[in-house]
Amino acid sequence: MASANVTWHESAVDRAERWQALGQRGATIWFTGLPASGKSTIAAAVEARLVREGRSAYRLDGDNLRHGVCGDLGFSHDDRDENVRRCGEVARLFADAGTVAIVSVVSPFEAGRRAARALHERDGLRFVEVFVNTPVEECMRRDPKGLYARAAAGELKGMTGVDAPYEKPVAPDVELTGSSEVADAVELVLRALDPTRAARGTRREPQTSHASAP
Repeated sequence: MASANVTWHESAVDRAERWQALGQRGATIWFTGLPASGKSTIAAAVEARLVREGRSAYRLDGDNLRHGVCGDLGFSHDDRDENVRRCGEVARLFADAGTVAIVSVVSPFEAGRRAARALHERDGLRFVEVFVNTPVEECMRRDPKGLYARAAAGELKGMTGVDAPYEKPVAPDVELTGSSEVADAVELVLRALDPTRAARGTRREPQTSHASAP
């Protein structure tokens, strides 16, 4: 989707040159799951691990983006769709620049996540979808922002997982569930991003884990 009367302005350098200068390939890791599922905690740990390994990585947290890029959006169905669309577009630019974009956003609808993947695949960019599959009962128990409590009290309408739907990913690249250490989840996500990491070990573990994060 593009605005009217605009033309794409090509850069003076191509992607290959940018990536060569950085010494890495750009990509997007897309975390999806219910509120309080642990997405942001694991995403932050992935970002820290990549940066400490000397790679360019940046976390695009859903709440953070709503402080600026998506600050004009509410939580209607259409606004949620637009929020995910903008997240996908920003992530694509980061990935094209050679950075690993780490998106952490509820993104409740399959169509929006599919569109974000298609946007990247159209441009030949790696896209890894990570589903943090924490049961809603556990999310309610954690509830670090008090959102579920407010929804239960009738103070908050349209809460995903309560009175608004969440469509689980059909075939995520990585599914994290349960109560394993965050470090284990990080390793599985990075193996999905870079399969050669698994080849360096004695065996390849299945890309599923049990991650617990507040």
